[in-house]
Order: sequence, then C-alpha cells, then structure tokens
Amino acid sequence: MSAPTTTEPGNPRSRMPNPLPFLPELAEIAPVLHQAIRNGSIPETTTNLVQLRAGQVLGSTYFTIRDTANLRAAGEPEERITAVATWRTASCFTDAERVALELTEAVLTPNPAGERVSDELHARASAHYDDKALWTLVMVLGHIGFFTPAALIAKPIPGRPPGQNYSEGHGE
Repeated sequence: MSAPTTTEPGNPRSRMPNPLPFLPELAEIAPVLHQAIRNGSIPETTTNLVQLRAGQVLGSTYFTIRDTANLRAAGEPEERITAVATWRTASCFTDAERVALELTEAVLTPNPAGERVSDELHARASAHYDDKALWTLVMVLGHIGFFTPAALIAKPIPGRPPGQNYSEGHGE
C-alpha cells in the first residue's frame, strides 16, 4: 500500500518510493536517454519547450514544473514560457519551434479521424530539421513517453531534483 500524495507545502509526498532500489537498471537507462536528446542537433530551448508542452498535454504537474524551471534557468522570457499552452496564436515562437510543438501535440493527442502525424506535418518538420535533428526530436518525445507512466502513476514530487523527488516510508 502506497502513501497518498499531499499538496501540503511542508510535506509533499509521492505516491510511490524511488524506483531505483526496485529497478536499478534505470540508473543506466536514464543518463543515456538524456545524452541522446542533448546531442546538439536541436536547441536545448526547443527540447524544453517540447517537454513543457508534453507535460501540459499529459496533465503532469511534475513535468510542467520541471520544464518551466529549466526554461527559466536557461533565461527564457516569461512571455515564451507562459505562451507554450497557446503557442498556435502566440507570436514569440520560431517556425521550427512551432512545428516541434505541433508534432508534440500530434503524437500525444488521439486523432479519431486518422493518422496523428500527417505526411504534411512530417514534411513541414523535415523542412526545419535535418535527419539527425528530426530523429532527436522524435527521441525527445520518446523520452517523455518513457517517463510518462512514472510521472502520472508514481507522481514524483514537483520541483525536486531526480533522486530527491520521491518520498520514503511507503508501506509494502
């Protein structure tokens, strides 16, 4: 039985304990995933914008707080950070960032009318990103996908660094 989460400022709790004692292999997987998406083929700002939008679409407080903090730490203006949720009508994003945000929504949002990522969207993305950069963007979305179940089920504590974002003392 896991301890419930709480939003009390002095006592935030995750639903589950740190996964590393149970799955030590994650200590090898996570750094490699991070290295792959930070290979320099797309700007780190784009990665953080995509991850912030993914967190918003998924409804993950953990992701949205983490990636908002990453964007602030990188010196991004508040206008751009807060406009991620309404990127389609905001004028502060480049065309390459816009297509990356559109890909994010396409991948993460069911489309009952057909394909999520159309040939037209792929062609627009290919116009802004070479093969390495587009594969990196694919892996940025894969990175989010890999950690989404942990963010939504285990609910790590928002605002805490990895390794310190899970509470201890969960029951068996």
